[in-house]
Order: sequence, then structure tokens, then C-alpha cells
Amino acid sequence: MKVVTSSEMAEIDSLTINQYGIPSLVLMERAALAVVKHILKPKIDYMVNPFGHCEASAGCRSNLVSEIATGTSFPCNDNSERERKRVIVLAGPGNNGGDGVAVARIIKNKATDEEKIDIKVFQLFPEDKLSEDCKTQLRIAKNFGVEVIEDYPSKSDISHADLIVDAIFGTGLKRELEGSIADLVNTLNSFKRTVVAVDIPSGISSDTGEVLGTAVKATLTVTFGLPKRGHLLFPGRDYVGRLFVEDIGFPQELLNSEKIKVELIDEKLARSLLPLRPAYSHKGTYGHVLVIAGSVGKTGAAMMPAKSCLRAGSGLVTIAVPACLKVVFQSKVLEEMLLPLPCNIQTLSKQAIPEIKEFLNEKADVVAFGPGVGINDDTEEILKFLLTESPCPVVIDADGITLLSRNPEILKNAKPETVITPHPGELSRLIKISVKEIERRRIEIAQSVAKEFGTVVVLKGVPTVVASSDGRAFLNTTGNPGMATGGSGDVLTGIIASLIGQRLNVFQASVLGVYIHGLSGDIASRDKGYHGLVAGDIIESLPKAFIKLNEIH
Repeated sequence: MKVVTSSEMAEIDSLTINQYGIPSLVLMERAALAVVKHILKPKIDYMVNPFGHCEASAGCRSNLVSEIATGTSFPCNDNSERERKRVIVLAGPGNNGGDGVAVARIIKNKATDEEKIDIKVFQLFPEDKLSEDCKTQLRIAKNFGVEVIEDYPSKSDISHADLIVDAIFGTGLKRELEGSIADLVNTLNSFKRTVVAVDIPSGISSDTGEVLGTAVKATLTVTFGLPKRGHLLFPGRDYVGRLFVEDIGFPQELLNSEKIKVELIDEKLARSLLPLRPAYSHKGTYGHVLVIAGSVGKTGAAMMPAKSCLRAGSGLVTIAVPACLKVVFQSKVLEEMLLPLPCNIQTLSKQAIPEIKEFLNEKADVVAFGPGVGINDDTEEILKFLLTESPCPVVIDADGITLLSRNPEILKNAKPETVITPHPGELSRLIKISVKEIERRRIEIAQSVAKEFGTVVVLKGVPTVVASSDGRAFLNTTGNPGMATGGSGDVLTGIIASLIGQRLNVFQASVLGVYIHGLSGDIASRDKGYHGLVAGDIIESLPKAFIKLNEIH
């Protein structure tokens, strides 16, 4: 599924209306029906905050676009049967407000005497500020007997509401909320009512996920056509609640346009990338990974990518280790093989380069370089050699990225295909941009770095972004806070390297790798929770992740 900016969505909307001939009021009606679907069922059931955040439930993936919903119950803030269920709609001046007014009219029209729903629209802006479609929806709503109040709701209105529809501002908002609107939003948030946001919570930038002064904290959000970047990027993602994407009739060729460069990595895409395991095969069929990692005090940083390579399906894995640590590693390996190499006091020595070269030319299909390898002139020389002479792809992580920051030009001029897997701190050292700015513009920066250096960039974080040099970027939908633990990134390095060895190209391997990595973490969290999760648990859950992806749906 594609992910759009506000301008990309506006173009889709415009083309649908002006080129394909679907009237804007038809789209508005479909949008309102889609929102109502998530509020009403044929018979109303009452429940307490059914779409809350997932902190208390390990393995939950709310806030991610993981499903297209088929409808839910009417959310209610208490379990008691009231005489009348109160719904208020906060209508802004534009077409988002028009959507909200249409929602009110449809709910009133569907409600029966038995259901007793009291619904009001608060028209927050004077008529001369309203869009023509919003004016039309208000006229229709009044004809249906919907109560429209040209004022702001009182605190009592908000506190006594069972459900509030946020239709103040849509995806086109660029300015900060201030004055009376900001006060209203802050009051709404303080009462913690059940809130359904139309398209995007008011006050969230649909392009960056930034909070524009203040923003509505929604229980759930119903958006149309495609998810917007602000739904998925923090802090906006924390305000969206549970997200549902609804089809309201936009042409599929517009939604699937190649001009839209950002997509989600979902289960369907991940399944399509899984390497085949033919019956007529052997260990050589599935790739030989050379892991160059580890140093004194950091032997685990070599073992984790090696073990994750095997659990991700590699046929053979060899760890190139400092000879001075051979005995330590020998006591840890079982399925893995060792390549002891010349070392200095703590790390590999540049004297190891001839043996690495021989191994690459004769045996390896892919190299994973960097976790715990150490940062000095010798390891920098080894990395330079890999990027100028390696006959196979190279995945670079951790210390390897810090070494690149000493001389970024070697990455720009690299001979082999490369993947770098930085967290924001490592990327900051490489490109000399603050972590704060990277987090604020993680999609654009990942795309820019991939293009500048001619590499695949896996920018770790929430969400992890996979960007290629041709401008494409994919946002991951798996993973959880328990994975914020030492060694988790080393596991990801091994998974990506393993998939490259299994004959996926470097971009495909990175896209599938981050999804499986997160899925394994989600599976592990079901038993371990978030606080007790460690990197080894992710490795041990990899088989279950592959089993799940191989299931026939």
C-alpha cells in the first residue's frame, strides 16, 4: 500500500473529480459512510474504549496500518445504559468539516427510537469561511433535522459526550493551531472522551507527523484512499489511535501510481518476497555469508548476526574473527564456522586483508561487516578493501558506519552493491545532520542519503525506513518497544545478509529483512513482554516468523 503526502493526496482527489468525473459530494458521502461504519452496527453494543493504545498488551500492533477494518461497535466511555447516547461533531470550515456534518446526518437517519442517539453538530466557523461543499452538507443536515449550533461546545457538552467526531481540520493543515481552536482541542483532550478523527486528527501534520501547536488525541482515525505519512510518523502516530484506511472510490491507477515513492511493508508484500526453498537443493543453494565482526569485549556482536543468518535460512555462515579470540569463539559456535585472522591487541589487523580477499573470491556470497568490529585504522582499511574490491554485496552496520563517517567518499565510490543499516545517531555522524532533524524528516533524509551514496539505506527506528537510490522508500509495520535493546540491530544485519545470500537483491532483502525482524520481535514479545525481551529472543523467534509468512491465506 502506498503512503502519501497531503499534496499527493490532493492531486488524487483533484484528478478523481476533474478527470474521472466523480463529483466531490459523492466522495464526501462515501467518506462519511466509511466513518459511520466504524461507529454504528445494526445493533449497538457498548464497550469501554475498545481502540485504546497497546502498551498494556505485548505483541499488539495498534497504531499501524495492519488491516482494512470491516466495522466495529459504537465506542462508549462507560458500561452503563444511559437514556440517550450523546454524539457531538466538531465541524471545521473545509471539506473535512463537510465530511463530519454528513456523518452526523447519516447517524441521525440510521438511528431508531430504540437506540436514542442525540447528535449535535458544532459549526466552529462562520458561514463566510466555509467551503461550498461544507455549506451544502449543512443545508442537507438541517433538512434531516440535525441540530447545528454555530458556536463552540461547552465543557459540559464535551464531558457528557459518549463519542466525539473530530472533523475540524483535514490533511491540508499547515499552520499551528492557536487561540480558541487550540483551547478547544486542549479541553477535548483533558476529558479523555472517545474520539473518532475524520482523515487525520486535527493539528497533526499529514506530511511529517509533527504536532502543529496542539492536536486532537484520537481513539481511532478513519482515513480515505491511502494512509498519509503523518499517520505513521511520530509524534503523530501517538495521536492517531487505531488507523483504518477506507476505499471511497478513488481510481486504483491513481492510488498505485509510480509517482508515489513511499509504501508500506505489509504481510502481503513480505510474503511475495520470500525466497523459495526447492526440494532439489543443498546448503550451497542458500548462500554463504561471511560475517566480519567482533573484537575484545564484543564477541556477542559477532555471534548475533551469525546466528540470525542461520535462523533466516543461510546454508553456510563463517565468522571472521581476531585470532587472539579464537578460543573464546570456538566455545560459542556450533553450526557456524570460524575464520581466525591476524589481529592487533583488540581487533582485526589490516594484515587480514589477503585472507579475506581469498575467502571472498572462493566461497562467500555476501559480507556482513561492522557489529563490534572496533574503530581504528586497521578496521578502516579492511572496510576500504571491501568497498573497492569485494566481488559480492556488503551489508554495513554499527562500527562499520562509524568508520564510514571518517571517509564517506569510499561509500559513494563503492564497487559492490551495499546496504547500510544505521540508527539515527550513526547516520548523524555520517552525514553531519542532527539526530533531531533526522527524526523529523526520516523518510526524506533516508531517500536523500540513498541517492547521494548510491546505497540501500535501512534507517532503524519507528518506523524503520528502507530507501533505495532510485527514490523509493518503504515504511515497516512490524516491531515493538521491547526490541529497543542491545544487539537487536546486529540481528537485523544478519537477516538482511542471509536474504541476500539466498539470491534476493539488496533492496528486496532489506525490505523483507526489516519486516521479518519486527515480526520476530512481535512473536517473541507474546511470551517475554516488552521489558524482558532481548536480542536472542528475536533470533529464536525467526523460525515462527517464517512459518507465519509461509502460511497460505
